[in-house]
Parts: sequence; C-alpha cells; structure tokens
Amino acid sequence: MPVAVSMLDLATLIIALAAVAGSVLAVGRMYPAARMARPRALVVIHLVLAVAGYFVLVVALRGPIRGASAGTQSFGMIAAVVLALAAALGLAMLALQQRGRRVPALLVGVHATLAVTGVVVLAVYALEA
Repeated sequence: MPVAVSMLDLATLIIALAAVAGSVLAVGRMYPAARMARPRALVVIHLVLAVAGYFVLVVALRGPIRGASAGTQSFGMIAAVVLALAAALGLAMLALQQRGRRVPALLVGVHATLAVTGVVVLAVYALEA
C-alpha cells in the first residue's frame, strides 16, 4: 500500500535530518575528546538540508490550515519564524568561519536552541491531525 506523504511531513523530515547533522557538528565542537575536524561535507549537508526543508515548509504552509481544534493553527508560522532566526545565526556563524574567526560558543548555543525549538514546534504542528 502506498503511503501518502504531505508537504508538511516532508518538511518536518528534512528539517529533522538537518537537526541531526547539526547535532553531530555541535558534539564535535563542544567535546574536546570527541573533537574532530568538522568535515566540510557535513557542514554543507546541514546547510542544504536546512534550506531545502525551510523551502518545503514555506510551500507547505500555503496549504490548508491545521490544528484549529487543538489551538495549534499558528504553530506552523511560529516554527517558520523561529527557524528563520536560527538560519540567520547559522549564516552569521558561517561568515565568521569563512573569515577565519572563531565562532563563539554562545552563538552556537543560541543557534541550536532556536533550531531545536523550531523543530519541536514544527513537529507538534505536523503531528496535529
């Protein structure tokens, strides 16, 4: 039996995969024992997944409103705004790295906090039938 996947489900999946890649990058940065040379490929994968997932999310939000019965109808837009803020900080971190400057741990932490918040809010929105 074929399974129908909505645009919102696809966006949630892609953004969740971007979060997993970002988590691997964060662990490599935060734990000196696990310190690895952050492979550029993983940074690029994280970036491409995040951009693709955000694009699919924006397209999905143009569809029918969901979550009105549970009061979560605005969660999709909230997730999009929070993820956009996380993306802005991610681009700032990329710019610092490209200039050969060290990325402050606080910036990494705020980026990760916003990203996780956006993923959780998006998951609640996507899972609300």
